[in-house]
Amino acid sequence: MTWQPEIDELERRRDSARRLGGEKAIAHQHTIGKLTARERIDRLVDDGSFQELGMIAGAAEYAADGTLAAATPTNAIIGRGRIDGRKVVVSADDFTIRGGSSEATISDKWIYAERYAHEMQMPLVRLVDTAGGSVRLLEKQGATKIPGYPTWPVMQLMGTVPVVGVAMGACAGLGAIKVCASHFSVMVKGTSQVFAAGPPVVAAAMGGEVDKEDLGGWRVQAKDGGAVDNAAENEADALAQVRAFLSYLPKNVHEVPERRPMNDDPGRREEDLLTLVPRNRRHVYKMRRILDLVLDQGSSFEIGRLNGRSLITCLARLNGYAVGVMANDPQQQAGTMTRTAAQKVEKFVDFCDTFHLPIVNFTDVPGVMPGLVAEKAGTLRSVMKALGAIELSETPWASIIVRRAFGLAGGMHGRKRSINLRFAWPSAYWGSIPLEGGIRAAYRKDLEAAPDPAVRLAELEAHYARFTSPFRTAECFGIIDIIDPRETRRVLCEWVEEAFDVTKTQVGPVRRTMRP
Repeated sequence: MTWQPEIDELERRRDSARRLGGEKAIAHQHTIGKLTARERIDRLVDDGSFQELGMIAGAAEYAADGTLAAATPTNAIIGRGRIDGRKVVVSADDFTIRGGSSEATISDKWIYAERYAHEMQMPLVRLVDTAGGSVRLLEKQGATKIPGYPTWPVMQLMGTVPVVGVAMGACAGLGAIKVCASHFSVMVKGTSQVFAAGPPVVAAAMGGEVDKEDLGGWRVQAKDGGAVDNAAENEADALAQVRAFLSYLPKNVHEVPERRPMNDDPGRREEDLLTLVPRNRRHVYKMRRILDLVLDQGSSFEIGRLNGRSLITCLARLNGYAVGVMANDPQQQAGTMTRTAAQKVEKFVDFCDTFHLPIVNFTDVPGVMPGLVAEKAGTLRSVMKALGAIELSETPWASIIVRRAFGLAGGMHGRKRSINLRFAWPSAYWGSIPLEGGIRAAYRKDLEAAPDPAVRLAELEAHYARFTSPFRTAECFGIIDIIDPRETRRVLCEWVEEAFDVTKTQVGPVRRTMRP
């Protein structure tokens, strides 16, 4: 007596799953510059660490005597693996079988992966390459279904574990949701697109033809729309970004991010910091250079660089501790708080708060973007939502006011209802309104009547400039301290150790689950 016949059948089924949609479909995938689902998983996780779940799920054909004749695997591959030794759940769409269609698979399988990540408190990585729903299923099912999956904990996951969505092909409908309902999303330039509906549906509904790249390529979603965080040069770059992103995060909200000691002196002083900010307030400088000199060397991972460009957001390390970093970029729209920048603030602050990442904000903001276009775009509403995220956050916060902090946007430098370690450089100045515009508004008639308006304006600016010194604010403890820019790294490295000491006592889910 032996169970070898059943073991042989099991191996036949497993072999069918390994062959995906067949040699021709795999060759086509490679021809268009894409890896297969299994190749992607192998390149994402540590060597030999992937343990597949539901490998033989799919459709089968049987001979008259009931024995297996052929087996076709489902186009969803799920399982557990390790990234840098830490366990993650991976769910990958197989485009070689019916274009990865979400309705041509067994939905219980990919939903099981999501539920597993949620209940076992493990990070989730979605490798999305799906054409969405298919009308071909109507005849087979004999009826339509109401959209949605009641057992899919898509929003609950956002408040529990790190979720990553990677667009590896044309992701429509459900595929777009899988990419965007995440803490970090990335798409591959040229071979991936993300949209609510693809070109054929758009043509039928709206009329006219549109190319899928023009409709949902990286320039649309990672640059203009901001629905996707980052763009990658190729699939290898996308998967490397996933690994890098997860390295800054805890396994779940019940833990703090792991400290990774860096070979970088926490007391390092950089002389360049003393000269980077120009004395002429109308001149710009490179904020990213400041970040490079203050943060642990080589530790910065930027998120959303192409969208809301007047604000820089990145993950980085200070003396090995993971932190979230925000910084206004004077090289982009003078660092003004635009609608897209405010949306970026809201999402980033909620994300850092969810996973207990202390926030460091390097501030140089002249105010909220003014003008008719900005008002019609609803900029003020986005700014208020960002302010709400800041004030409701609980993670430790430190602010370095590098230069400007004016008006409503200036108030976004940090949380005001609790301790905010707030420092300023000697180059900093602030107020309810910048002098340049404020003097013109307050002295409009005076300037119009002056024999030489330019001379009179210069006189007024010189007069009021005396009151803008940050030292005057520090005298009345309106700012914690003015610091030598070269001391910034030491100050922040001392603070971050204290921040993590208190964070360890406050782990757990935040009051409001983060939304995409």
